[in-house]
Amino acid sequence: MSSARRTLVFLVSAAILTAAPSTGGSNEDPPVRIRLGDVIWTTEVASSAVMPGRSLAIEVRDPAVRRWAFAAPSGRVTRHTATRWTWRAPEEPGVVDAFLSAAGDDKAQAELKLLVMVPAGRMTPSGRLNGYRIGAYPGRPLNGNPLYLPPPGFIEVTRDNEDAPVSPRFRLGQFTSKQSKDFPKYVVIEPELIARLEQLAGRLESLDLPSKLHVMSGYRTPYYNRAIGNVQYSLHQWGVAADVFVDEDGDGSMDDLNGDGRIDRADAAKLLEIADALDRRPGQMLPFAGGLGLYGGTRAHGPFVHIDVRGRPARW
Repeated sequence: MSSARRTLVFLVSAAILTAAPSTGGSNEDPPVRIRLGDVIWTTEVASSAVMPGRSLAIEVRDPAVRRWAFAAPSGRVTRHTATRWTWRAPEEPGVVDAFLSAAGDDKAQAELKLLVMVPAGRMTPSGRLNGYRIGAYPGRPLNGNPLYLPPPGFIEVTRDNEDAPVSPRFRLGQFTSKQSKDFPKYVVIEPELIARLEQLAGRLESLDLPSKLHVMSGYRTPYYNRAIGNVQYSLHQWGVAADVFVDEDGDGSMDDLNGDGRIDRADAAKLLEIADALDRRPGQMLPFAGGLGLYGGTRAHGPFVHIDVRGRPARW
């Protein structure tokens, strides 16, 4: 995970279309890919976030080699090629609705929701932002890893934007810390985490398994992380981790993923097995380059899987 990605924690929602209508089977055309910063998306909705006044690199990788247009009502747009731009965010935090469109193709369009973050420097000495308690991040990054540096800013979540899509299957409000029901709330989300959750849900669907992932725990403020007695350097505090389970029937608990008629740790193990294979290619056995943890059910919750994008395999 690059330091550039940690700086450009940018939230975008984008429809990413194929180069031509899909015909199914092996004859499907390759999808258009949209690169936001250093994260590449192939889903109908993509996400990330940007600090006020900072720049975001945007690129369309289109197999049809069309010319694309990018437009944003605020901020500064600089075109570099027919498919590459730099967008400089405005100084004021908030939502910027932008658009991508392919020349001569009304169906090849992308709607981008660019969320400009609130700088962390606006927190009070007691660790509050507009009354919302965030707390203090550890004074030193773990083992000098820049991943554990305090985030530069936070995405503001309100009643009006909590249902904003950050990917086809996930909404902004699903990742907020569970400490308070009051608004505004503030959250940190790593774009790659959402992309990986989408990839996992897509893999489940391709296997004809239930694919609706429930985010049991996403971002945690340092204040809430300490309140629940979690470890000091929990990756949830940096928006790179989520605890999830499959919940197609919406009952708030893991589904019978392995089909044995029971809901238990084996269902979470099945989900972890599928997640571990996300990076595999024909002839290769690469494990998922992130953390995966298996947890059984308790009186408070059913079984679930921890997934994070730390950039190297870790299993427990």
